[in-house]
Amino acid sequence: MAQDDIFKYAIARKPGPNFADGLTTSDLGKPDFTLMTVQYEAYVRTLEALDLEVTVLEPEPDFPDAHFVEDAAVVTPDIAVITNPGAAARQGEEKTIEPVLAAHRPIARIEPPGTLDGGDVLMVGSHFFIGISERTNPQGAEQLGRILDRFGSTWSPVDVGKGLHLKSGVNYVGRNTLLLTRAFSTLDVFAPYEKIVLDSQEVYAGNSLLVNDHLIVPEGFPDTQAKLENLGYPIRVLDVSEVQKMDGGLTCLSLRF
Repeated sequence: MAQDDIFKYAIARKPGPNFADGLTTSDLGKPDFTLMTVQYEAYVRTLEALDLEVTVLEPEPDFPDAHFVEDAAVVTPDIAVITNPGAAARQGEEKTIEPVLAAHRPIARIEPPGTLDGGDVLMVGSHFFIGISERTNPQGAEQLGRILDRFGSTWSPVDVGKGLHLKSGVNYVGRNTLLLTRAFSTLDVFAPYEKIVLDSQEVYAGNSLLVNDHLIVPEGFPDTQAKLENLGYPIRVLDVSEVQKMDGGLTCLSLRF
């Protein structure tokens, strides 16, 4: 099926001192800014070690969630699509992402009343799964789909259900394989793929990240890590405890292309 993509660039944004004021449903305790900074820097160094040229943007004081840059854009081999984030408090984060991406790709935009978060978009080769969620509505998904159609890509809508984003519960981990929750594993739209199904106690590890033939996985999920080791990729394990407290994950912290 899909050829595993090789990325050259990444865009990331430093978390600001007020990052803990962002949106979250987590009850894992108050995030620590000092520890968050250490974990973020380790994340960026890991991307650089995997041969990505990383552009690190400064914090956006008015947008405490702005370090979750993945939600602000969808970057394909052909175009960068600037989103219209589904949470009102995050609308505006995308404005400072656009000029950075414009140096690499033509630009398209999701327009109201459509809403779209990049965390709801999973690219597998030239096919895109677009989650319909609390943050991405059908109009936003259809707008992105029409843009993708122009470049010969295909797409499928996926009902996210109770989860925040599609990629909170399903990610592509190479070799025609999806890492996903049990609920997603039964959907017909994912039938063509091999599946690694997450244990119910390790659902957070579903947000693992394939970068240049390496897998980056969150620390503390040994069952998932053992299953992923069977794919044969080198694995990098990162502590993202403070990101998790803010409903974020490994994919959220960068745009890779």
